[in-house]
Amino acid sequence: MYRMLIVDDEEIITDGLADIFGKLNLDLDLYKAYSGQEALDLLNRTRVDIVLSDICMPGMDGLELMEAIRLNWPQCKIVFLTGHSDFNYVYQAIQAPDVQYVLKNEGYPKLIAAVERALQELADTLRANDLIRRSKEQLHTLETLAHGDYFRNLLFHDVLFERVLAEDFQRLQIPLDVSLPVLIALCNLTHAGTAGASPSYAERQETALAVKFLAEAFLAERTNSIGVIDRYGDLIWLFQPKRLIDGERTDAFEQTVMYLEGTFELILQACLESLDTTVAVTLSGEAFAWEGLPAVYDKMRRHQHDRTGDGTRMVQKVFPNEDAPASASIRSRSLRDKSEALAAHLEAGRRKEFMRLFDELAEPAAYEHGREDPNLTELCYTIALVLLSYINRWEVREIGSFGLMRLEDYHSWREALEFLKGAAEVLFSLRQSGEQKRAAGAIDKMCMYIEHNISEDLSLVRLADEFHFNPSYLSRLFKQERGVNLSEYIDELRIRKAKELLRKDELKVAEVGWLIGYEMPQSFTRFFKKWTGLTPQEYRTGSQSGDGSFL
Repeated sequence: MYRMLIVDDEEIITDGLADIFGKLNLDLDLYKAYSGQEALDLLNRTRVDIVLSDICMPGMDGLELMEAIRLNWPQCKIVFLTGHSDFNYVYQAIQAPDVQYVLKNEGYPKLIAAVERALQELADTLRANDLIRRSKEQLHTLETLAHGDYFRNLLFHDVLFERVLAEDFQRLQIPLDVSLPVLIALCNLTHAGTAGASPSYAERQETALAVKFLAEAFLAERTNSIGVIDRYGDLIWLFQPKRLIDGERTDAFEQTVMYLEGTFELILQACLESLDTTVAVTLSGEAFAWEGLPAVYDKMRRHQHDRTGDGTRMVQKVFPNEDAPASASIRSRSLRDKSEALAAHLEAGRRKEFMRLFDELAEPAAYEHGREDPNLTELCYTIALVLLSYINRWEVREIGSFGLMRLEDYHSWREALEFLKGAAEVLFSLRQSGEQKRAAGAIDKMCMYIEHNISEDLSLVRLADEFHFNPSYLSRLFKQERGVNLSEYIDELRIRKAKELLRKDELKVAEVGWLIGYEMPQSFTRFFKKWTGLTPQEYRTGSQSGDGSFL
């Protein structure tokens, strides 16, 4: 879903346009701002895809706002709506790329057409074929694999001295500065389709590379970055903000985090539409020194595993320096190649791939000749160690160790393998139920927060900041858990509270509006009448007259 921000210093125009576009089937998340500065505050907190703005406004005008948009969100489309006839304003607006200009007297059809055109341009941008082709011309797969080997080694060992790192980066042409801190993002990839055969290792590698190449087209403009594939088939991104042309300073890392959070949402949508691949992103909310890379990576993997819900198109932020329970390190394992792949599937929650490989490994047990076969002994205890390692690492308290190291109690290795397969099924089920419980718990906590802060800013962006989710994911998660849109839930809660206060005669109507989050009395009146068909005063008069229909 795309986001559109409507900006005008005249409240009646802003609210009216929001009502009109809210009734259209354009699949838009709508936001409102009543000044250029208020719009800029929102743009500094979250991604916006389309800005529909007046040009001539007091304080910050539309053209100044456009410059700020270009700095932070270069993909954003702008539609200027104005009655201003000054030629210089018009000329500056129409010269800028990705900008449309509509006069107020041209009517709503022209304006709606401009927004639809902007939506089409955004959709065209997200089509991946041309982006992948251009990226592949610039990046070579062999170089990507070489970078992957190097960073996989860094992730599982102590980071080298800065001097050695600098030499390695220069030799491998890694576009990052070892003297600056770094940001990291961990991207978990899953094929959206469930029909057909499971993807092979080569297909998963191709998918990861395609996601990497696609993302480069979005990220290259604002960041220096490198993307590599880790041992579990997931993408790891390392970022630093690009230096300005004059080389005198570096953009703030905080701004880069905001940019990455918003841009990854577009990337995730493009991956789903163009590659049939869903991606969940865990992003560091602050920069850290290179020597902290292994520990931060471990923390990112734990948060990826303990995510709320299924993670589909999620962008969650993790703060490396926040206090958190100590997690077991992701250590190198001495298991055979196929058991490492088995562990990777279990780690990533890929049930189908795990079971397919398990059946492949277990096939020799169908021809077993006795309990003394050393190959079957090794096979069973290797798989048992994979499961036990997972249970211990993620502290799965519900099932203990399942007696995984007492396989000799079974009559045959075939029976032991059936037991191990059942144990794996339980682990996958527990993981799924854990995601669902965490989702329900997070939404319950958010509903409690909304009830206790009904007079405060409860916009989707504000709640996303409070609960550390990106707005799109939070909106989908709430609808999934509660069956209604978040905005509808908040409006219904505010209406109930307003009715309760209006039935009493202790507060003025304007005070009631303020207590449920409306500073402007006329805005409260419009909101209340939209939901009830009555003005607040009409409702109060009716409820006090004893007419039960008003309750």
